[in-house]
Amino acid sequence: MFTRRTVITAAMALSLSGAAPGAFAQEEIFIPIISKGFQHQFWQAVNTGAQQAAEDLGVRVTFEGPDNESQVDRQIDMLSAALANKPAAIGFAALDSQAAIPVLRQASEAGIPVVAFDSGVDSDIPVTTAATDNVAAAAMAADKMAEMIGGSGKVAVVAHDQTSRTGIDRRDGFVNRIEAEHPDVEIVAIEYGGGDHLESTEITRALLAAHPDLSGIFGTNEGSAIGVVNGVREAGVEGLTIVGYDSGQAQIDAIRDGLMAGAITQNPVGMGYETVRAAVAAARGEEVPAAIDTGFFWYDATNIDDPQIAAVLYN
Repeated sequence: MFTRRTVITAAMALSLSGAAPGAFAQEEIFIPIISKGFQHQFWQAVNTGAQQAAEDLGVRVTFEGPDNESQVDRQIDMLSAALANKPAAIGFAALDSQAAIPVLRQASEAGIPVVAFDSGVDSDIPVTTAATDNVAAAAMAADKMAEMIGGSGKVAVVAHDQTSRTGIDRRDGFVNRIEAEHPDVEIVAIEYGGGDHLESTEITRALLAAHPDLSGIFGTNEGSAIGVVNGVREAGVEGLTIVGYDSGQAQIDAIRDGLMAGAITQNPVGMGYETVRAAVAAARGEEVPAAIDTGFFWYDATNIDDPQIAAVLYN
C-alpha cells in the first residue's frame, strides 16, 4: 500500500514538474473515472484509492459505472457524457476492448489523455494502463488448482465475459497454463456468466449436472467466483475444489468456511490511486510509463490473516 513518504514524494514530483508556474492554479483539475460497474467490492475499493489520490494531489475525481458488467452501451454513454465536460484527463476500464475505441478517439483528438485501468483496449490511445498482470495471475490460479486436485482431473471455468481484456486474459492465462504444464488436467467447459453471481450460480449447477465427476471450477472474478460457491452449495456437492479471483467479503467468508480453496487478490486501492496519479501527470504533459503493474497475490486459509495479504483484501 502507499506510505506517507510515497504520497509526499508523488506530490513533490508533481509540484516540481515542468509545468509553467501557476499552471492549473486558477482552474480545477477534473478527472472522471468510468468503471466497469460499482456493484462489486472490487470497484468500491478502486474508488477508495482514486479518491485518496484526488485528496493527496488536490484534484477532483468522480467515479461511476453501469449497473452491471454487461451494459456496454450504458458504459459508452457514460464515457461520452464525461468527455463532453472537457476534463483534464479521464480514467476508463473497458467492458469491451473494442466498442469504446471511436469515443476514445474523440478524446485523443480533443487532447484529453486517457488512462486505462483494470481492462485495456485494443488501441494505443490510452497513455498507460494501470492493471493486474491477469495472464500471470490466472496462470498462478491454474497451478494452484492443479496442485490441489492432485495433478489430474476434470475442471471447468466460469468466466465473467469474453469481450473485456480481463475476461480474455484470465480465461486464456488459466487455460494455456493448464494445457502447457498440467497435461493430466482436462478443461471440460468454459462458460460465461457476465460477472453476475445469480447467473453464475445457475451455470455452476448446470456444469455439476453435466459433469458429475468434476474436480474443480475456476471463477474469474468476484461475481463469478461467488456464483460458483453458491452453485456448489445449492447442489450439495462436497470435495470439489473452487479457485476464485478477487477478494470481496463473500469470498473471504467462503475460504474461512472451507468452501473455496483459495483465490487471487488484486490491489484495487493501489489501482485506483495509480490511475489518478497517472491521469494527473498526463494532464500536466508529463511522460507516464506505458504500463503500470499493480500486482496480485494468492491467498487461502494459510495466509489470509498475514498483514501483506490483509492489506489488499477489499472486504
